[in-house]
Amino acid sequence: MMEEFSKIFIVTLIAQVRAQDKYDVWAKKSNDELLSKKYIKTKEDLKKIPIIADITELQISDIRLIFQALALAFEEITGEMCSVVMEMNHEGFGRAVVLAEKIVVVNKFFKEAHRFGYRTLEDLANEGGKLLKAAIDIYNSFKK
Repeated sequence: MMEEFSKIFIVTLIAQVRAQDKYDVWAKKSNDELLSKKYIKTKEDLKKIPIIADITELQISDIRLIFQALALAFEEITGEMCSVVMEMNHEGFGRAVVLAEKIVVVNKFFKEAHRFGYRTLEDLANEGGKLLKAAIDIYNSFKK
């Protein structure tokens, strides 16, 4: 079951990322290459990133795409519309919230968001699947 949520999340995330590619810069990249470039950070990558640094608008946009993909996957499964609210300061401290009706189904805090990423594509898929399943469980427990 968790694998199904992970697959839906990844398919939706890929669609979101590709939709942002107005000039076909990523057109020749495979889905794995695309997600790796945006979301995978190895230990070596993290060593190159300073602990204290400002976050770029591109990094904020990439993080927002994850939550938009979660919201769209949630909508696909439940039929309920979602909204994504995200606030991030220049130092990478912030919060992302996904709302379904009046219910907060995802609530994620960030610090050092400029270092945000996953070790592997499998980690990205698993985390997305867990967040999606948790969002659906929360929604089902509170809906009337």
